[in-house]
Amino acid sequence: MAEEKISDEAILASASHGDRDAFGMLYERYVDRIFNYIYYRTGNVDDAEDLTARVFQRAMNHIVTYTDRGVPFSAWLYRIAHNLVANWHRDRSRRQEIPITETPIIARDALPEVSLVQTQERDALLKLIRGLPSERQTLLILKFVEHMSNAEIGAIMGRSEGAVKSLYHRTLTALRDQVENVVDFE
Repeated sequence: MAEEKISDEAILASASHGDRDAFGMLYERYVDRIFNYIYYRTGNVDDAEDLTARVFQRAMNHIVTYTDRGVPFSAWLYRIAHNLVANWHRDRSRRQEIPITETPIIARDALPEVSLVQTQERDALLKLIRGLPSERQTLLILKFVEHMSNAEIGAIMGRSEGAVKSLYHRTLTALRDQVENVVDFE
């Protein structure tokens, strides 16, 4: 039977009894999604890699006590990731760091000035998103990066589908207002 065909529940049953190969299957299934989530929350590849490793280390250490609460296994992983990212942000706010900015990547076919403007616009939008409350950042990442449905997002965030729709609408409205304020200011 192909790995994709085996349900999370079946793999979890084996992993919770100490089967490291089964846990490896869960890791392979979710590592990219968890990394993307963390990367968009931190904005730094090195920190995202470190935190992703910590998520799976924590999950592996606690898989024997995992209990199915009617939500997908991925919700448990995202909750671990959310907590680690929150701790990471709190720790960073206690010590000042001077970030080294990455050089913008310029596509060969693009004019340098067009690529620069696109990079600046993307960076400005990411800065606005990172200024949002944590749950709104999570919502945007799950919606636009992971392409999840409102029902899936609700399961991960512990909200109803209607509550996710409402939060989504309020978040996009707030972002639009912030973007308009920035444009009006310039």
